[in-house]
Amino acid sequence: MHTTSIPPLVNLQDIFLGFGSKTLFTKAELAIGKRERICLVGRNGAGKSTLLKVIAGLIEPESGERFIQPGSRIAYLPQEPVMPNDLTLVSYITEGLSAENEDNHYLVEEMLDTINLDGSLIVSTMSGGEKRRSAIGRALINKPDILLLDEPTNHLDLPTIEWLEATLESFAGGFVIISHDRTFLNRLTKTTLWVDRGIVRRLNKGFEHFDAWSEKILEQEEVERGKLDKLIAQETIWSRQGISARRKRNQGRLRKLYDLRSARAQQIERGSGVKLDSAIGNVSGALVIEAKHISKAFGDRIILHDFSTRIVRGDRIGIIGPNGAGKTTLLRLLTGDLLPDKGHIKLGANLTPVYLDQNRAQLDPEASLWATLCETGGDHIMVRGKPRHVVSYLRDFLFEEAQARSPIKSLSGGERNRLLLAKALAKFSNFLILDEPTNDLDMETLDLLQEMLAEYEGTLILVSHDRSFLDRVVTSTIVMEGDGHVQEYPGGYSDYISQCRVPENSPSQKALKSKKVNIPISEQMLPIKKLSYHQQRQLEQLPQKILDLETTIQELNRILADSTLFTQDPEAFLKAADCLKHNQKELEKCEDEWLELEGLREAIAKIKS
Repeated sequence: MHTTSIPPLVNLQDIFLGFGSKTLFTKAELAIGKRERICLVGRNGAGKSTLLKVIAGLIEPESGERFIQPGSRIAYLPQEPVMPNDLTLVSYITEGLSAENEDNHYLVEEMLDTINLDGSLIVSTMSGGEKRRSAIGRALINKPDILLLDEPTNHLDLPTIEWLEATLESFAGGFVIISHDRTFLNRLTKTTLWVDRGIVRRLNKGFEHFDAWSEKILEQEEVERGKLDKLIAQETIWSRQGISARRKRNQGRLRKLYDLRSARAQQIERGSGVKLDSAIGNVSGALVIEAKHISKAFGDRIILHDFSTRIVRGDRIGIIGPNGAGKTTLLRLLTGDLLPDKGHIKLGANLTPVYLDQNRAQLDPEASLWATLCETGGDHIMVRGKPRHVVSYLRDFLFEEAQARSPIKSLSGGERNRLLLAKALAKFSNFLILDEPTNDLDMETLDLLQEMLAEYEGTLILVSHDRSFLDRVVTSTIVMEGDGHVQEYPGGYSDYISQCRVPENSPSQKALKSKKVNIPISEQMLPIKKLSYHQQRQLEQLPQKILDLETTIQELNRILADSTLFTQDPEAFLKAADCLKHNQKELEKCEDEWLELEGLREAIAKIKS
C-alpha cells in the first residue's frame, strides 16, 4: 500500500549563521511537523535560543532556506517576555490577538479561564508565576500550529510548572521547547534536537533517551578522533571525556545517595518527641542545626507553625514550596540569620557556611575570568583549602583555556552563573546553603553541580524547583505546604510525591489505593482557584465515557473468549485483540484524568469550605 508522507509545517535547510568570528551553525537542517513534541538541547552558548529565533523568523540566517507551510501560525515565547507594567491582564492578552481574531473577545475570556487569572489584574501587581502564565496565555491565544518556548519554567514554582505541563499536554498543535528541567522534558517530549558544535542532530525519541544516545555518538567520535592528529582534537576532547566520565561515576554516587536517604529516613521516623542528643554520639561538629517547635509569622501571614527538625553533618536537605510560601525565610531561620517567634534553634560548633543567594552576586563585566577568581593576583586559586591552577579549575566548570583571559561581558547568562558557582564553591566550607542555584543553568552545568555536591563532605541545604535535581542530590525534602504547615519527607521530590495520599475520607480513595497522587492541601499550593470550563465539562463527561469503554471491553472479552474464532477468522481475532488493547489503554487514561480532576475539585472545595 502506497502512503504519502505529510509535509512538515516548518523546514530549515542548509542554515549558516555566525556572530562575529564565531560560527553557530553550518548547514543546519531541521523539520517540524504537526503535533510534534520537540525539545531543543545543547551546551550553554551552542545557539539554541538563536535557532529558536530563526524558526520564529526573528533572525535571518546568512544563508540557507526557511520554509513555512502557507497559513501556518507560529507563536514564540522568549525567556523574558516584555510586559508593560501599566496594562491590565485583559488588555495584555487582547493585544496578542491576530488581525483575523481581533474582534473575537470570546477567545480572550476562554484564555483567561485557561490560565485561571482575573483579567482586571494590573501587570505591575502580578507575581512572577502569574506573569509567566499570562505570557503563555498570550502565546496560545491565536491557537498556533507551532509553539516555540525558550526556558518557560525559569523562576517558576512547582505548582505553576505542573500547570504548564498539563496545558502543553492538552495543546492541539506542536511545540519546540528549550529547558534545563529534565522532568519537564521527560514528561512532554517525543523528539530531541541536539545542537552540538554547529550541527543539529535529531533523535525521534523523547529527552529521556538523550543521555544514552548522545554518549554513544561521543564514543563513536572518540574512536574516529583517535585516527586524527591529536592537536586537532585538543580543543574539545577534554570537555567531552569529562561529561561521559561524570555520567558513569554518577551511577555509583546515586547508590551512595540512596544509602544516605535510608539513614535520614530513620532519623525522621524517630519523631520529634524523641531526644536525639546522644543518638549520634559526642563527635565534635556532628550537630549542624537543631530546631525545636519553631514558629514564624509576619502580621497575619503564618510562615511556619510548630516545626522541628534535626540536621547532622553530611545531611543534604531540599526545601520546596510555591513562590511566596517562605522558603528563604525558613533558610534564614535555620541558619540563625532570623529569630523565630516561638521555639528555639541551636547551631552546631565550628560551622563555616557559604551562602549562594538566588539574586547572585554581581560580577564586573570588564574583568576577566582569571582576575575574577584570582582576586589577589597570581595564577592559582585556593579551592577549599588546596591550591589549583586557575585554568585547571575553570576547566572543571566547562570553560576553555582561551576564555580565561576574556572579559566577563563576553559570557552568556548561563556561563556567568557557572562562573559564580565556581567562585562560591572554591571557598572553604563545611556548610553550603544554596538558594535556587539551578536557575538559568544548562544541563551540563547541572550535571557538574550534582557531581561537585556528591563529592562535598559537608552539609547542604538547597532551595530548588528542579524536581530531577532534587531527586539526584538531597537525602530529605522539607515541604512548605502553606498556612504554616511544614513537613519533612525522606528522599527527594519523587519520594515526597509517593508519600502523599488522598485523605482517607475522600470518595475517590478506593480507586486511588494503587496510585501515587499529589493532592495540594492548601490554597497556596494550588496554581488555580477553580476548575476551568473545559475541566468541569471533562469531569462531567468522563464517567459516561468510562462506562462506555467498560461496556466495549466487556463485549470484546466475550468475543475473544470464543475458542473457534482464531481458527475460523484469524483476521477478526487479531482485530478484536488490537481493539481491546486500545480500549484498555483509553480506559486507563480516562480513569487517571478523572482521578486527577476529582482530586483537584475536592482540594478546591476543601479550601473554600
